[in-house]
Amino acid sequence: MAADGMGTAVPDWRRDVFDVLKAARVRHVVYVPDAGHATAIRLAEADEEIEAVVLTTEEEGIGYLAGAWLGGERGALLMQSSGVGNCINTLALQACTRFPLLMVVTMRGDWAEFNQWQNPMGQATEAALRLMGVRTWRADEPKDVAPLLRGAATMAFEGDEACAVLLGQRLIGEKEWSK
Repeated sequence: MAADGMGTAVPDWRRDVFDVLKAARVRHVVYVPDAGHATAIRLAEADEEIEAVVLTTEEEGIGYLAGAWLGGERGALLMQSSGVGNCINTLALQACTRFPLLMVVTMRGDWAEFNQWQNPMGQATEAALRLMGVRTWRADEPKDVAPLLRGAATMAFEGDEACAVLLGQRLIGEKEWSK
């Protein structure tokens, strides 16, 4: 738990992402570097039981996780909403083979976005995932991250589903542009 400005305990959602993945027996965390996922990435890289793999592009992660599942291990893909656009065609692999696919997506182009290039995919992310058969849940409050991610992990790993938890930009915080 972290404290807010008034000393009230609030969930440390950044740590919760890693803790839920670890509790779900995830052994592979694949990602494209992202500030919103920095804590989970750093903790995965430091954990000797987890293979943390940096990707060139997000769609590589879907193939990697299919291979991990075929090898008997669980994995999760961490990415930004802009990366969802890169994955659309590759999501057909999960739709056809029904392997567990767990994604944690930090949102851009969502709220207080300064970078106009993030807006189109940020606005289309959830609909695009749903059109490809991915079950989605959105967390905008720190207290929602752990339960939503636990539920998504259960549905993915126990039900061979494609699931994504979207971490809203209000949760992550307003990005600042340095001029």
